[in-house]
Amino acid sequence: MAIYRPECKINGSFKVRNSLIFQSSQIKSDKNILLKFKLLLSLTIQFFFSGSKKLTVMKPVYIPDFRSRLHKNIVAVPEIINNCSGIRVFGQLLKSFLFSTDVAIIRNTNADAIIAVYPFTPQPAISHALILAADKPIFCGVGGGITTGDRSVELALDAEFQGALGVVLNKPTPNDLIKRLKEKIDIPVVITIVSMQDDIRGRIAAGTDILNVSGADKTSDIVKMIRDIDCEVAVIATGGKTDDHIQLAIEAGANAISYTPPTTGELFKEIMLRYRDE
Repeated sequence: MAIYRPECKINGSFKVRNSLIFQSSQIKSDKNILLKFKLLLSLTIQFFFSGSKKLTVMKPVYIPDFRSRLHKNIVAVPEIINNCSGIRVFGQLLKSFLFSTDVAIIRNTNADAIIAVYPFTPQPAISHALILAADKPIFCGVGGGITTGDRSVELALDAEFQGALGVVLNKPTPNDLIKRLKEKIDIPVVITIVSMQDDIRGRIAAGTDILNVSGADKTSDIVKMIRDIDCEVAVIATGGKTDDHIQLAIEAGANAISYTPPTTGELFKEIMLRYRDE
């Protein structure tokens, strides 16, 4: 049975968000809205005026947690990320995205997926190595700025054939390139949004599947603006350094959170300090 979220109004038309299969169905007449309202009102009246007012209190669910002596040291994402809805991609529910190309960290984290982008020209050899080494879904960067056009399309196709779950484009990407990618590949296209001046409506109209918001201290504001434009488009947001920042992004409407882990140098520093004290 599908579970529907509250209706939201976009460009004068009502839509309903299906939280199970990540698809939308448009309500075509006010009659359907009235029927839904009557049903909700009927259920509310039945609850408050029925003879039994007993509420079912859900008990905390025990989750077995297995760790070993050799695998207890991992890069764990903040638990508060579990508060977001997640994004379901080909049946997999993804809430936490680790922003890294470090194979050692990728192999030792509890994040649901990896965003593998880097400040160099995308290279298939790098994407292949990351996909081969990772034990979780990889979203590969395929350019969009200096690397664009046919080269980006070919990189995206190669990433899909190698097993990437999605491709990521950076801010300068023209909307025409997004349309070309949607015609060629069968995995989600992610576009990075960095400011409130970005052409969000154009990105969505071009067929973008997921908006990746990376706006520093303006991230929550950008997410809110996106939700004013479209309450159904999938949104990943950078979480920042604290649980409070992550919660702000979730409350603004982010479906998933990207987390930047400490570097291997920072992780080694803690280990070496401990060794020196022994």
